[in-house]
Amino acid sequence: MEWKAAMLQTTKEFGQKRMSDNICHRSQIACTLSAVLLLTTVLAGQASAPPNKAPTVTGTPTAQERGGASLLRQLNNAMEMMVAKTSPAVVQIVVTGYGPIQSQGEDDVSVLAPEKSLGSGVIVDPDGYIVTNAHVVHGAQRIRVILPQRPSNSSFQLRDFSAGKVLEAKVVGVDTAADLAVVKVEASGLPSLPLTNSRPATQGQMVFAIGSPKGLENSVTMGVVSLPLRQPDPDNPRVFIQTDTPINPGNSGGPLVDVDGHLVGINTMILSEGGGSEGIGFAIPAAMVAFEYAGMRKSGHVAHATISASVQAITPAMAIGLGLSQGWGAIVSDVMPDGPADSAGLQIGDIVLSVDGHAVVGLSGYNAALALHSLDKALRLEVLRNQQTLFIAVPVVEDQDRRRQLADVPLMRKNLLPRLGIFALDIDQGVREILAGLRSDSGVVVLAGSAAPASVHTGLKAGDIVRAINRSPVTSIAELREAVSKLKPGDSAVLQIERDGKLKYLPFEVDD
Repeated sequence: MEWKAAMLQTTKEFGQKRMSDNICHRSQIACTLSAVLLLTTVLAGQASAPPNKAPTVTGTPTAQERGGASLLRQLNNAMEMMVAKTSPAVVQIVVTGYGPIQSQGEDDVSVLAPEKSLGSGVIVDPDGYIVTNAHVVHGAQRIRVILPQRPSNSSFQLRDFSAGKVLEAKVVGVDTAADLAVVKVEASGLPSLPLTNSRPATQGQMVFAIGSPKGLENSVTMGVVSLPLRQPDPDNPRVFIQTDTPINPGNSGGPLVDVDGHLVGINTMILSEGGGSEGIGFAIPAAMVAFEYAGMRKSGHVAHATISASVQAITPAMAIGLGLSQGWGAIVSDVMPDGPADSAGLQIGDIVLSVDGHAVVGLSGYNAALALHSLDKALRLEVLRNQQTLFIAVPVVEDQDRRRQLADVPLMRKNLLPRLGIFALDIDQGVREILAGLRSDSGVVVLAGSAAPASVHTGLKAGDIVRAINRSPVTSIAELREAVSKLKPGDSAVLQIERDGKLKYLPFEVDD
């Protein structure tokens, strides 16, 4: 058929012709759409041809076929140029450390075991600052960054480092709530995807994921944005870009980019029953990445705003039961007494219409706006109350989530007490600020359990404060480790701990 001849001709000439530099990416998008429409027209024409008249194959492409082949070459060249521009900034991250293997219940964090894991990252600053996911570097003892091999069609002039080089990295900041982290390598002049050039996603937009799925470095996949703001878990305020771009384990921390090579988001997770891509992937929006990155670069952590109020998505059933004027949007479900929202006059049952001037059509829109709000200004809410529109300025305060802040602490070998089977942390000024209200300023706080075989079973839980062992005060991990090391098989011992503000004894025996 004629369309087959056109495709054969396209294949023969594939990649031989480059577009001139003066063709912009917007024109390339137009070419893409034109190519798709043209091929659709050709195929439709062939399908509707009279069955008793066979198509004529002359071996000489028609003007229409030549035009279609040219557009496909332009599309191919545009994609190659985009990948050559972006892929040098995408790195592979190799982490050696501790990772969770099982859950022990609400009061405990996961048990941790030694592991080696792979992920991706994107260089956002030429001086070696890299954004990745928090879960990629969680429990890291050692982080190594593998710079990508230079693509054969890349025109980027690599300076001050070698392609494929392995560099040691250190953690600058981690935010487990947002699942983002910033790490730093000692290098300069690196290719980067600046966050200042990032763009918001739009539904139906063509996007590309770059990373190391299953450890396959610098892989590129293509898809579209299914929805720019999606909140998969109604009880978790995290908001993502949903995309059908194939994302697999190892893509975590890599960039989602648009056709111009600008950062759209950071690939984070998938919904999958089999563990592989099923067309439902999620990326953290670039605006949130930029907000988090700025906080980590400045102070190593990110201050999250709260107004001490809860907001839920409005469902049709909720609208009927509460007699609401609309069956969609977001409604205030709780206001903490004497909190910022209460003081500002926000009430339970208020329907949120906009936040900081941005219209709210669902819960994800509200949570996205709150996540990007800084602590130095009031949150501007437009609400609907009894058919009356009100404008309320609500002061914000920092969200004090102690468990989350403790989870942000990198777990190193120095934190491990293998004989007790725990990871612990000395109580310094920073920990005292997190654990406000402690009965004593000294001790050791338990961060997590360890899967390493322990010679004792103490009953310690995450969040416990070890105050003493056998009446001897404990002021540091070193003191606790030394005291435990002196215990012999068959010895009995007693820990004095603080748990939920109350002192408690934990007796235990040393196993043989």
